[in-house]
Amino acid sequence: MIPLSIFGFRALWSPWFFLALAALVVVYFLLTVKWKNRFEGSAPLTRRHINYFLSGMILLYIIKGSPVDLLGHILFSVHMVQMALLLLVVAPFLIIGIPNWMWKKVFDIKLLNTIISLFTKPVISLLVFTIMFSLYHYPIILDTVKLSVTLHSVFTISLFIAAFFLWWPIVNTVEGQPRLHGLKKIGYVMLSAILITPACTLIIFVDVPVYETYTSGEAWLKAMALCVPASTLSGLSGLGISGPELFTNIPSLEDQQLGGILMKVMQELIYVVIIGKIFINWYKDEQENADEITKKELLMRKNLTMHG
Repeated sequence: MIPLSIFGFRALWSPWFFLALAALVVVYFLLTVKWKNRFEGSAPLTRRHINYFLSGMILLYIIKGSPVDLLGHILFSVHMVQMALLLLVVAPFLIIGIPNWMWKKVFDIKLLNTIISLFTKPVISLLVFTIMFSLYHYPIILDTVKLSVTLHSVFTISLFIAAFFLWWPIVNTVEGQPRLHGLKKIGYVMLSAILITPACTLIIFVDVPVYETYTSGEAWLKAMALCVPASTLSGLSGLGISGPELFTNIPSLEDQQLGGILMKVMQELIYVVIIGKIFINWYKDEQENADEITKKELLMRKNLTMHG
């Protein structure tokens, strides 16, 4: 097999993407620490916010800026792992990592408030995410998107925003924002898992490779332009490198099926953790409510006894 290092440092480590994320981290700390007193209603930044935000940003760079991204253009299975982490981990991490007072500033913008309020309604957010995820992995659409830098950027960002909408009713704690509670959260998560199952199932059980950008040498080379400089690609063509099979021993069909399996397994594992956490929090809330009711009843009985 040919090593990935042949693509060069820029393709492997995406330095401009790294600098862009680093700049966002700097802006985040300027707004939440150094300049927070300039904003009405601001609150101190907690360690929980910092941990979630930085974890989300680091994971985002690993997924889209490290050699993992390059490998995702060679192996469909790696692409699906990227999608699972980007949509099911990074999105909720960033929602939690941004303080509520900053979200409120976003909602002060009327247009954004209208859009977010509409697309975070549980039924709409589930449908939008499911449709976009399923369309993205329909062969002719994925192949078309991967052959255009603009289309790929627009579709990826749109799908990521749809993931924000999906997670918002579950993880947001912003006062005045609609959110699900208790068993409704569990039902919402389970329904989400069910809705994307057909897309994963089709990928798993199809008996032929269906993505040209992972099997056709010509389409693959064009798709590699998404993460490899044109000058590097032209040099590789001169060396006779014309397909992903030169970088892996995994047959295309097995790689494709593995991608569907990994996406579904990772989704199920992440959702099991989320459901477990939701159930524990719901149980604690119910116990606290029950204890509060008991205390009130005991206090009422004591008062009645004293006045009796």
